[in-house]
Amino acid sequence: MWRFTAPAVDASVPQARHAVRDLLYRQGVPVSQDLVQGLLLIVSELVTNAVRHAALLSPMLAVEVAVGAEWVRVSVEDNHPYRPTALEAAHSETGGRGLLLVREITREAGGACDVEHTAGGGKVIWAALPLTTAPVS
Repeated sequence: MWRFTAPAVDASVPQARHAVRDLLYRQGVPVSQDLVQGLLLIVSELVTNAVRHAALLSPMLAVEVAVGAEWVRVSVEDNHPYRPTALEAAHSETGGRGLLLVREITREAGGACDVEHTAGGGKVIWAALPLTTAPVS
């Protein structure tokens, strides 16, 4: 398992995405390019949500990556107690679909996602996706 902590600021979104991508490649995790792109989009959405919605009560966030024999799990933890749900946004809105997008990417990959409370009163939002046997390119 690997854990990356960062301030809850906009610059942490690409930083977390690049750190996860580099970790997967460095560790030789057998992920297809499609799976990597899905994981990176999930990380971007979850970190963005922590920055936009939790930063006031949680100035730091944590990104965690765990790799098992058949799956890879990414999660983002913050100390804000609110437990969000995936919402349908109006077509005229440009935002508000992050968790819906995470849920759909996870579902299409055959994985699972959820939101859990932490012992400290915050939350962890995670997505676990099955690995493929495609080599990392």
